[in-house]
Amino acid sequence: MPIPDFQTLMLPLLRSYADGEIRSISNVVETLGHEFRLTDEELRHLLPSGRQATFRNRVAWARTYLSKAGLLSSPKRAHFKITATGQASLAAKPTRIDIAFLNTFPEFVKFRTTKHEETNASTITVPQPEQRESPEEQIESIHAQLKRDLAAELLTRIAAAAPDFFERLVVELLLKMGYGGSRQDAGRAIGRSGDGGIDGIINEDRLGLDSIYLQAKRWEHPVGRPEIQKFAGALAEHRAKKGVFITTSSFTKEALASATKHDARIVLIDGEKLATLMIDHGLGVTLAASYEVKRIDSDYFAEE
Repeated sequence: MPIPDFQTLMLPLLRSYADGEIRSISNVVETLGHEFRLTDEELRHLLPSGRQATFRNRVAWARTYLSKAGLLSSPKRAHFKITATGQASLAAKPTRIDIAFLNTFPEFVKFRTTKHEETNASTITVPQPEQRESPEEQIESIHAQLKRDLAAELLTRIAAAAPDFFERLVVELLLKMGYGGSRQDAGRAIGRSGDGGIDGIINEDRLGLDSIYLQAKRWEHPVGRPEIQKFAGALAEHRAKKGVFITTSSFTKEALASATKHDARIVLIDGEKLATLMIDHGLGVTLAASYEVKRIDSDYFAEE
């Protein structure tokens, strides 16, 4: 089944503490995983940042919201128990506990209300009941969308630039990724041969122990198998072991399959991946804003 959203987890999470025992959040994560019959793959599924399991993140946020509403308390680090308010809430036999339910508790409303909003009641905003993603997931989703929009804008700018700009861009990107040796060496290599399906040769490392053969095409239509076969033939002619084919468009399924059927290692970089690499390595983009998401350092508050 799909991984439940953090609001759906609130009632089962509170029920897992119904007996009044103190339990660690790790223990509850495991219990809820069994209750929702999540597969190992679903339990291992990570947030877009790749730093935390999605299910564990949602359980943690459900716990945070229940705690802020006064339904759970934390008698010791990373361990929780149900409060009298939490017991009373379960006694009412709710079919669901979510943000709308928690809005009935003043502690929770205060938690979600900023200091500015406290001084101006007309501006107070309450949590949206239909919210499914945890706050951290919302940040990551928005970041991912901004990155997709930026990638699309990069490809538009590349398509409108002069042809030799794309060649320089490829050089700059490979340099930022640690290839090519010096800028002077890389500049001489790109576009040097221009024959047999090879647009350039660049050092794999700063010592020049191996070479990578390049093909760069600023195309609008997808690159097909014939172009990959031509590139592979050129690699074989030069006895090259490694090749990178970069395009601003995409590759057909036949082209993707063809790249795996040759002696030389051929890496395909389409427009989407090209733009992502540019963003990740700071090429053609500049930092507009930076936000840090911090968590409590439990070790700092741990008693000796």
